[in-house]
Amino acid sequence: MSANFLYDEHGLAPFFAADRRVKQGGGSQTAEFRDDGERWVVRLYYQNSGIVHPGPRTPTGTEFRLDEMREYRLAVARHAEEDPTGQQSFNAHLAPRWSGMKVENARGRRSTLDVPIREGVNVKVSGSNIDIFRYQDLLRQAAEAVGINGRYFEDPHEYSNVQDAERYVRIHCDASGPIHARDGPIAKIGHLLEHDRTGYRKVVQNDDDSHGRNLPGYYHTVTLGPRRVREAFPSHRFPIEVKHYYAREARSKSKDDPLRHPKVGVSYQVSRWDGKIGVTDEDLEELRRQLDRTLHAVLIDAGLNPTPSSDGAGTTYVPDPYFPADVDEDAEEPPSLDLTHIRHEQESIVVRALTDGLSPVEWESLETLVTDGGRVSPRDIAARHDRHEESVRRALRRMGEMVEREYGTVSLKSTYVAELVYDAVQEAEASRESFKRAAETAGKALASARRGLDDRTSALLAWCARYDVEVDSRGDAVQRIRLGELDRDSDADPEMLVKRAYELWTDARQDVEAFRSAVVEFRRPEDRGVRTVEAWRLLRR
Repeated sequence: MSANFLYDEHGLAPFFAADRRVKQGGGSQTAEFRDDGERWVVRLYYQNSGIVHPGPRTPTGTEFRLDEMREYRLAVARHAEEDPTGQQSFNAHLAPRWSGMKVENARGRRSTLDVPIREGVNVKVSGSNIDIFRYQDLLRQAAEAVGINGRYFEDPHEYSNVQDAERYVRIHCDASGPIHARDGPIAKIGHLLEHDRTGYRKVVQNDDDSHGRNLPGYYHTVTLGPRRVREAFPSHRFPIEVKHYYAREARSKSKDDPLRHPKVGVSYQVSRWDGKIGVTDEDLEELRRQLDRTLHAVLIDAGLNPTPSSDGAGTTYVPDPYFPADVDEDAEEPPSLDLTHIRHEQESIVVRALTDGLSPVEWESLETLVTDGGRVSPRDIAARHDRHEESVRRALRRMGEMVEREYGTVSLKSTYVAELVYDAVQEAEASRESFKRAAETAGKALASARRGLDDRTSALLAWCARYDVEVDSRGDAVQRIRLGELDRDSDADPEMLVKRAYELWTDARQDVEAFRSAVVEFRRPEDRGVRTVEAWRLLRR
């Protein structure tokens, strides 16, 4: 976990106390303390600071008698006899804060730091393998152990916030394959939920370790911002990263060593949103809840039982010094990582758009979106196909469910939508000549169409060709609309087809009554003959 604890109740007193104790100890202080029956060691030391010395007084009026600016650190770790691997520890970086504080970078450039309090200290805590609820107690006791009043580190300010946190399990290397597989939960989440181009995208699938040796699943991650998280887990709101990863030297370890086996973890990603998570017990509990629920859902989706055997043994979970692999009897029922509805929704969006018929401008826009490989603006699409920019914008608005527009650029809704559209575009390219012939045939039947087809008329012809709809006309009158043979399971209802044809007909500025007076012909597989019904009757249904 990493968090900023901001304390202002005692002003700069904690900072001055740290300075005094370091000087009394000749540059550092070391001590040992116990917490919950465990032995811990702490070392207080100092580091140089980029904070500009305020002079004899701070801008807030506090007397400042120190000759030089320093910042202080508390290195806290479990005693080596209880933690031989030395992985249960944290470091607390204590720095003063006051309104109007100035800082100086390595190049000597100065700036004013935005401080949300009048005066106090910020303690940035970074640690691992420690329960997130223990950090504040351990910080207070560590401070007391080296002679700093622990009361200084009570009641953190509301601006205190969590910067990083992870919940993980260690999976046996022979059992973790379904998690990082190409059709596993990590890949599926990224495939369906990550934006195609605009916005942040991070899907990593690295199967080689730092030495270039192949190790399947070495580092696989998918990161989701708040919006994408809510698509997978509607009740969640924190941005996360789901990951499957090995230790750097895992490949050289034996299977008896826990480090030979990968971790599957879910971590909070503070950089992926503008919000924050506080450090109250309620905030931390909700953070842990969302991380745990996501982790359990990923395990279940991969076909793994989220509750290890009670003794921690078995072929799925590997206990280590910090993960005992015990059953949590109070664990909340995890949400289902059911991405099927998202896949079906995205398929439906594409199918609906394609089956409704696309205008030439819409087709050109889709072709550009699936083949250009980068950010695209409506102006780029218009220039590429010699179209008016406003025509492209209208086409994109009509395809609003398939595309997303942001900051002057446009992209397809997801990687999965992009693949569906790409297949459709490729099929259309392969069948371009047959489409053209069908459109020309339909065009001859529409003798009343204006000379030089516009986008609306072209859309009608393309739609007729796609559905094999034939329009027989004589002069300005439409005599028959032939829908052909319609299957109940795979084809749209005649009412829907006629209503859509009518919309395109009116968009193409054709005579309304000429269409309504036509006879519609269609046939079901079970019918002995062709059914006929007046168009206006179908339009009324």
